[in-house]
Amino acid sequence: MKINTDFSTIYISTELQKVLTKVLKDFQNRKIFVLVDENTKKHCLPVIANIDQIKNSELIEIESGEKNKSLKTVEFVWKTLTTKGADRSSLLINLGGGIIGDLGGFAASTFKRGIDFINIPTTLLSQVDASVGGKTGINFLGLKNEIGVFNHPKYVIIDSSFNRTLDKRNILSGWAEMLKHVMIFDEKDWRNLISYDIKQTGFNELNQLIARSVSIKNYFVEKDPKEKDVRKALNFGHTFGHAFESLYMNTENEILHGEAVAHGIICELYLSDKICNFSSKKLNKIVSYLLNIYTKLQFNEADYEKIIDLTGHDKKNEGLNINFTLLEDFGKIKINQNCDSKIITETLNWYKNL
Repeated sequence: MKINTDFSTIYISTELQKVLTKVLKDFQNRKIFVLVDENTKKHCLPVIANIDQIKNSELIEIESGEKNKSLKTVEFVWKTLTTKGADRSSLLINLGGGIIGDLGGFAASTFKRGIDFINIPTTLLSQVDASVGGKTGINFLGLKNEIGVFNHPKYVIIDSSFNRTLDKRNILSGWAEMLKHVMIFDEKDWRNLISYDIKQTGFNELNQLIARSVSIKNYFVEKDPKEKDVRKALNFGHTFGHAFESLYMNTENEILHGEAVAHGIICELYLSDKICNFSSKKLNKIVSYLLNIYTKLQFNEADYEKIIDLTGHDKKNEGLNINFTLLEDFGKIKINQNCDSKIITETLNWYKNL
């Protein structure tokens, strides 16, 4: 399946070698670099290793984990590109999950003022979210994606069979973003998606669900590439979500991005109910569904101030305003909904007592 967008060409296939071989014909006589971590080097690189241009490429290996999505790691990538002879015509292939895609995209976008890159996302989360949309970046001073640029890969190649190597938590992390996409788009898509048991869905079916999710995201990206208006719909669940993710970052209770977003959705649905008259009946059904598959977060009232501060640091905010993307109903988005610390505290109390 091929999706042509205004910015990238996206392939969704179970024939990765065939598609990548075809794509790399566009990059003949260019120096190619492949960015991996220790996990994708072991589990994913062998899938493409026999392609001639990959055999002749230079490998750049970084350590996995959110703590390595840092300026120090980007410096290592830049240094390796330089010492291995990369020039402005070089190509970087990002083979990995969201961290590889975000960091690799940022490194490529800034090296020699920008070189081409291809994303081959290897986790469900990165397949439906990080690899598409042109956001690149790194964490800074404990804040999620604080430094970055908008820049799109030339190609995105998605092969759902990579998900065979993922554990349940990582599958559910991607599922949360898929749930978010259908919530901001259409209730019919929501009902269709939750009819699937993600743990039992075959890879051909999953490819179809991924394609739908990517198409929904791309709908908002093409309408508003730089996130000035309607693209903010994609931030639903993310103001609280990024705050939760940052709260637990580099602790023994560190959570995955999608897990944070799932709980962010719960909290932002409560705000939607209070501020935008989102149906209480629908709220309760969705919360019940989410808490059935995502373990409830544990935090204390002593954490409230830090959580509120972290929501204020979210990139959607302007000045002292804390803006949320909320829902009036499925597909009825209300962007730039300003909330004060009082109602955020009320939301945290409500969540804590669920």
